[in-house]
Amino acid sequence: MLVSGDTGRSWKSIAGDLPERGTVYALACDPKDPDLLFAGTEFGAFVTRDRGAHWVRLTGNLPTIQVRDLAIQGRADDLVLATFGRGFYVLDDYSPLRATTKDTLAREATLFPVRDAWTFVPSSPNGLRDKGFFGDRYFTAPNPAFGAVFTYYLKDEIKTRRKTRQAAEKDKQKKGEDTAYPAWEALAAEDREEDPAILLTVTAEDGTVVRRLTGPVAAGFNRVAWDLRYPQFDPTSLSPPDVDPWDRVPGGPLAAPGRYRVSMAKRVDGVVTPLGEPQTFSAVPLGMSSLPPADRPALLAFQEKTGRLQRAVLGATRTIEEAQTRIDHLKKALADAPSAAPELQTQARAIGSRLRDLKIALSGDATRAARNEPTPPSIVDRIQQIVGGHWDATSSPTATHRRNYEIAAKEFAPVLASLRSLILVDLAKLEQSAEAAGAPWTPGRLPDWKPE
Repeated sequence: MLVSGDTGRSWKSIAGDLPERGTVYALACDPKDPDLLFAGTEFGAFVTRDRGAHWVRLTGNLPTIQVRDLAIQGRADDLVLATFGRGFYVLDDYSPLRATTKDTLAREATLFPVRDAWTFVPSSPNGLRDKGFFGDRYFTAPNPAFGAVFTYYLKDEIKTRRKTRQAAEKDKQKKGEDTAYPAWEALAAEDREEDPAILLTVTAEDGTVVRRLTGPVAAGFNRVAWDLRYPQFDPTSLSPPDVDPWDRVPGGPLAAPGRYRVSMAKRVDGVVTPLGEPQTFSAVPLGMSSLPPADRPALLAFQEKTGRLQRAVLGATRTIEEAQTRIDHLKKALADAPSAAPELQTQARAIGSRLRDLKIALSGDATRAARNEPTPPSIVDRIQQIVGGHWDATSSPTATHRRNYEIAAKEFAPVLASLRSLILVDLAKLEQSAEAAGAPWTPGRLPDWKPE
């Protein structure tokens, strides 16, 4: 059998046969590696690294379906498949297959070379995100992941203690052997074990850590995309944020163009072990910026300075919310404690009133805003204006951005000092008085007890 990788100008022979019987509808040869071939068959798509001697089926999200035609997009190394069901599938950037050998597959883990990533800000020409206002009547397929895409291979799945034990028990059951009930210490270790993860660390040329990402631990090929941004400065959340379709997607400042390095490690039960060889890549500007920054280091310095202020401001806002919860519980607990003096209730109300004043200084007057009355920009408004208007651009900050930072920083300093005094001194003292009065437990208090 012969196959051409240059539209028939030259032909190469293929050794061996496909592993599954059925019609072969299409063949495609990688234009950069003559030994890398793809086949579209009656039972799906297959790939070979040795010119047909051994074939491996391409799985992933591709169902068992007739693949009638194949095409290779040479610039992006994309494989396009057309199916009998009039559907199209695209394998984005199959270049890691060129580096896949028997030695590679025999290793515990391999981090493949990373192609250069275009640095730009994705637009939303139709409003919102993805399809925008067109809805389901206008079909669009998801774009490839934005940013730098890291592809790695794991020979075996990284399993937890529980999965390892269960796999061993299944093997014994298949052999007809008895399975012993695990010891309580082993079960306790399984319950406390942290889920394993792959860690991908991105560093700049000077060795500064830019971003840490986690990836899946499944056997085979896996991919993780870095959005070319620094970490966000929003308060930590254990669940994905509920982002309104109109809101900006949370994220930190855009990383500057240049050379970067990514290294891989595995984290198993809290122990981090390096894996594979690090890879270097470039973040390349798209070249369409109408107002390129004159000084990229100064641009990044301003964004990082804004991020530090945003972290503190949003953290203070969340601290006020948590303190208000503590006050609400304290007022109820003091009312339920017969020995609590009435003055403690008065102190709790006074602290709550001061908290509301600090919240207005940080986030604005909600009473007026709820009645559609104009309110002056709050500290949070000024910071978010910088983040929303500047971090999604590649130009230098405007005079308005710089002025908003100056005003927000000046106004926030006394608010933070008052909040620190209120939380660490006044509220703490009130909680100590509530504990001495025998009030029921409330959030933020550690109960006191002495053996009788």
